[in-house]
Amino acid sequence: MNLTVYRGLAGTNRYIWSAFVTKLETRLRLAGVSYRTEAGSMSQAPRGKVPYVGYDGQGGDGLMGDSTMIIKKFVKEGVLPDLNERLTAREKAVDLAIRAVCEDKLSFYLTKERWIDNFYAMRPVALGSLPYFMQLVIGNFAYSKVVRTLYGQGTGRLLPDEVHELKLEVWENLNALLAESRNACITSTVTEGGGWDRDKPFWVLGRDEPTEADATVYGFIVSSLLCDAGPDTRKMVQGFPILVDYATRVHNKYFSDYPMWPGEM
Repeated sequence: MNLTVYRGLAGTNRYIWSAFVTKLETRLRLAGVSYRTEAGSMSQAPRGKVPYVGYDGQGGDGLMGDSTMIIKKFVKEGVLPDLNERLTAREKAVDLAIRAVCEDKLSFYLTKERWIDNFYAMRPVALGSLPYFMQLVIGNFAYSKVVRTLYGQGTGRLLPDEVHELKLEVWENLNALLAESRNACITSTVTEGGGWDRDKPFWVLGRDEPTEADATVYGFIVSSLLCDAGPDTRKMVQGFPILVDYATRVHNKYFSDYPMWPGEM
């Protein structure tokens, strides 16, 4: 399969600020699937957002959007393995809940922080491929759309301190979960008579192999550490060493060709 991931921004061999782009790239790299990256165009994006992919698969050539639907299609076609195939029913539910917390809860808090609270830091990066005048026009349109969307969804009705508290709750619980997973990995390794590998990744559910939740969690951690338009979240994540340790291990194994985020370990 010839696969291109369209990320919305020019440049290759580096992360971009989108958690969903990094989620998709992580999922591909976990399976060893080769791909190339291009900026693409929102006017061509099937769902009007990034990431989207161009590919030649069993159903012919085409474009497809939405990271989750792309992954589901590639699993169905055998391009990607089903990472959750061997999970118990309870583990599958936990994995789904973790992804939902990040993608359907945390993502709205990050959108507010970036596109409303820090709009002037977000605009030149998100719209950097456009002439300055168009950045102003499209930027104002995007700002208004985000305000309406978040107000309807509910995040836009919250006070700043309330959004901060809810973001912190998500990161605290993800950190606690990863701490348990890392400790379980250490205990298992020692019990088997081995030594703790300080470079080997550990995974969200504490299993020997990653699950779908790992691609999502990694995408959101990296996005939060990178994004200059999200200073509150960046500081928050940097305050949880286990989150950073988890991301560092995954980066070193699967994204060593990409520069790391500021303050790398």
